[in-house]
Amino acid sequence: MDDLEAVLSRVRDRVVPEPAEREHLRAVAADLTERTREAIADLPVDADVVQVGSTARGTWVSGDRDIDLFVRFDADLDREQLEEYGLAVGHTVLPDGHEEYAEHPYVKGTHEGFDVDLVPCHDVATAGDLVSAVDRTPFHDAYLSARLDEDLADDVVLAKAFLKGIGAYGSDLRTEGFSGYLTELLVLELGGFVPLVESARSWHPPVEFDPEGHAERTFDDPLVVVDPTDPTRNVAAVLSAANLARFQHYARELLATPSEEPFEPEALTPLGPGDVRDHLDRRETTPAAVVFDAPDVVDDQLWPQLRRSLDGVVRGLNERGFDVLRAQAMTDAADGADNGGDGRDDNESGAERAALYAELEVATRPAVVRHEGPPVAVRKHAASFYESYADDVDPETYGPFIDGDRYVVEREREFTTVREYLESDAAGDVALGAQVEREFAERDVLVGDAVATLAPAFGVPLREFYEPHP
Repeated sequence: MDDLEAVLSRVRDRVVPEPAEREHLRAVAADLTERTREAIADLPVDADVVQVGSTARGTWVSGDRDIDLFVRFDADLDREQLEEYGLAVGHTVLPDGHEEYAEHPYVKGTHEGFDVDLVPCHDVATAGDLVSAVDRTPFHDAYLSARLDEDLADDVVLAKAFLKGIGAYGSDLRTEGFSGYLTELLVLELGGFVPLVESARSWHPPVEFDPEGHAERTFDDPLVVVDPTDPTRNVAAVLSAANLARFQHYARELLATPSEEPFEPEALTPLGPGDVRDHLDRRETTPAAVVFDAPDVVDDQLWPQLRRSLDGVVRGLNERGFDVLRAQAMTDAADGADNGGDGRDDNESGAERAALYAELEVATRPAVVRHEGPPVAVRKHAASFYESYADDVDPETYGPFIDGDRYVVEREREFTTVREYLESDAAGDVALGAQVEREFAERDVLVGDAVATLAPAFGVPLREFYEPHP
């Protein structure tokens, strides 16, 4: 434990904001808050402003420069007026800002080097009365602010730095990781960063925490943390099984061999075309990529559709005997950013092209495929199978004949190469995301060494694919 404490002490010195950084942020936030109050005073309705998020609670990682201000309007104010007044305030406070959209629009901009979100919401009585997802954020802030002391706040910063370092931080639907709110609840529930990793190394999912003991439903997720402000919500609903496992892996590594390395995000350099070819030569697999224009949507809409489309394509490849070894959806955009888990969908994709990438154990198949019928002894079904093929005059069909105890036919295979399948209409008949389906129609198909031409645009995800780590 002495080695671990020494490591954590050094990490704290680096990731916990110094007093000067805290004071600078406080001053900028106070200025923005006053400007917001002045803008509210010009409205024909009552409202107030509250700072929320990690920078309000002192739980941000040094260097983060985000300020979140929520303008709370009366719960009875209709949606149209909330949008109108909220945007008016936002554009007054952030005249160079731009509008983004969650369940309703808000203004995002910069002020003195800080990224600022100015979000309208309803001032509801309880989180159970919310009108939109962002309405619950002030309740989250109030709950945590009342319970996190300075030591726990510093441990939250450690936990966030750790999760960022291992690539498991972010509630956006690209990352499917730990949100800031989830991280803070776990540190609070377990009593610190070290107790959290000590607990996590032995978790056997599904794992459930209910801080207020008030859950009103059951959840089917690997990790469940019942929202202390809303008994019907799992704060960890976005977290993937893979990122939970990743957290457990690195928790065990940190406790077994304390090191600062897990707290330091790895900056991946792109693979070049030659690097890709080297991997292909060594692996002796056949890669195939379906490449198309990325739909013009935000990450939280894009990535679920890409994963759904990848699952459909992989299923289609396997059903036709091409035996997918591994597959991954990719874009040519930089990583998305965490939206803090407050319902804002503010992580623009920025992707121009997307790819569904698969490595195949088998790239060509015989001209015929075996189709087994029921055992001959199963009279009714066997007879039906036999009769359906007995009168088949197709010269490419062999049988029906008996092999062992059942009827068998060997029929002409629809596709004998992976390219044939991926370029066919059948490849577009799998379950694709709605916006992906439109772009998929104009796809390019790359097979074999040709995938190396993807490296200039997809070099980082190709490195993630060919050099995987926990």
